[in-house]
Amino acid sequence: MLSSLPPREREIVDILYARGASTVSEIGDALPDPLSGSAIRAMLKRLEAKGFVAREQSERGFVYAPSVPEKAASKSALSQVVRVFFNGSATSAAAALLGMQDDMSASELDELEKLIADAREGRAQ
Repeated sequence: MLSSLPPREREIVDILYARGASTVSEIGDALPDPLSGSAIRAMLKRLEAKGFVAREQSERGFVYAPSVPEKAASKSALSQVVRVFFNGSATSAAAALLGMQDDMSASELDELEKLIADAREGRAQ
């Protein structure tokens, strides 16, 4: 899904997820490297045609927002990472995450335990 986008287009979509609906100039201000307004508009037009961005008229002019919910985009990206780097094994991916436990807080580890318990409970029903 999002991983199929060229880097600059992906950067624009990421900005829209982080900032919410934005104008071309607001997107330009958020980009780390300057880009002309016409270049940003051209990328937004391509993103709109691909179904990643929606455009709406507002008092500020055209405002752009992601049309794919962030959760769905994240799930799609994670699925691709699991498929490519962990041979499709969610268990291997989870084990790799748990291998980073030194970087995780106690509350993050507690949250993982809760998610696993919830997943088990969902399977039992």
